[in-house]
Amino acid sequence: MKLNLLKNALAQTVLMTGLVMLGLSGCITPAQEKSVASGGKAELLWLGQAGFRIKSPQGKTIVIDPWLSGGPKTPAAIKADFSALGKIDLLLVTHGHVDHLGDAPALAKLNNTVLYGPADMVTPLITLGLIPANLGHRFNKTGNVKPLPGIKVTAVAAEHSSLIVFNNPATGKPESHPAGEAMGYIVELENGFKIWHMGDTGLFGDMKFIFDRYKPDLVLIPIGGNFTMDPEDAAYAMKNWIPAKQVIPMHYNSNPLTKGTLAEFEAAMKGSTSKVVPMTEGQTLTF
Repeated sequence: MKLNLLKNALAQTVLMTGLVMLGLSGCITPAQEKSVASGGKAELLWLGQAGFRIKSPQGKTIVIDPWLSGGPKTPAAIKADFSALGKIDLLLVTHGHVDHLGDAPALAKLNNTVLYGPADMVTPLITLGLIPANLGHRFNKTGNVKPLPGIKVTAVAAEHSSLIVFNNPATGKPESHPAGEAMGYIVELENGFKIWHMGDTGLFGDMKFIFDRYKPDLVLIPIGGNFTMDPEDAAYAMKNWIPAKQVIPMHYNSNPLTKGTLAEFEAAMKGSTSKVVPMTEGQTLTF
């Protein structure tokens, strides 16, 4: 009995020590408390543009918007061999534009992994023969799924459009196919840590509602402009509607039409309570 009490006391001491260390840099969130208890962390690799690979605290691999073969900033090893990503357990696509859908159909077939995306994007992928029916999961700008143990994905709105350009092998000509509506994702990991991948989006007032409802810890926000928010609009959203603890700018530096820069975003974010976490393509960070 005394031995059990001693073990319990020691375990509590270790847990509290971890919580104190986290508390040195600010308040402790429930997600951080769970992470200390489980010993796990999330790992994030920027693949370029809006593409990311997330490794969950329990070792699952999640890939979002993988524009790899055509992406000018794709890490060289991955561009040369998609298997360098590792076995993909969950594949998410926000909409049908080529710099987001990208190589997702090829990755779905390579890994025998279901491609999750907007209903009216997944259906054309199936009917055009780009993926088999069993590798497509249809949902929309609302709804959630629990595709892996301990992981929850919630679809949320984005202010954008969606289109698939399909090169028809019968005619040798490209075809344009409507692909539903664009969306973003709230990805909740096993330790409770939440990532909001906004996809491509302009400003819209329900950004505040989405933050208030789901309270993401980390936001991946487009800043390039032209197709999405520019740095000033992205900073406006963060400062007024989305006071998340950390934000990573994305969807810039890969297309001459998306001229927004990290420096412009950082300048516009002055006075914000959110910490800007800069990344370079191919870099990996842990959270």
